[in-house]
Amino acid sequence: MTLRVTLVAAARGSLRQAERFDDDRPLDAAGRDEVRFVAHALVPLGAAELRYCSPTPRSRATGNALGFGPMAQPALRDWDMGRWRGMTLGEVTVREPAAVDLWLSDPRSAPHGGETMLDFIGRVGGWLDTRPVDDILAVAVAEPAVIRAALVYALNAPPSAYWNVDVRPLSTITLSGLPGRWSLCLEAGGR
Repeated sequence: MTLRVTLVAAARGSLRQAERFDDDRPLDAAGRDEVRFVAHALVPLGAAELRYCSPTPRSRATGNALGFGPMAQPALRDWDMGRWRGMTLGEVTVREPAAVDLWLSDPRSAPHGGETMLDFIGRVGGWLDTRPVDDILAVAVAEPAVIRAALVYALNAPPSAYWNVDVRPLSTITLSGLPGRWSLCLEAGGR
């Protein structure tokens, strides 16, 4: 018995250069257009027995636009960035360059007062490991940071690998396995 979880990155809520930490803005017009453009390929994922989403407005809106009717999961919330919430990386780098350097180099640090990278990865991994395992299919719409954390956890990769994963809006990845024993599943375009 295994669980298959397909993670879907939420559609965009802002231009990539304007992304903010803990960004809770809803889908913008470009995000809504992206969903309409790829919906034909993603709508079949709604047949999954379990349908989840991050509690962010854009994750919920993406899941609803795809017809998933997802259930919000607090454990899939974005990385808690403490006092950096709402700021861009550029803004924080100008204000606190040493703190940003520490945050980027030490997964145990939280100079912003929020979660450490290790805590964030552990929270998302804990969510994965507590899903029902009974040959079930699940889909979860989440923020890109959550999907990066899930991949690092599932592959038991070093935390620094987090910075090497690029998650584009509406991209998908499937993890298959059991608690603590996950595999990355790459599938052909036809699903």
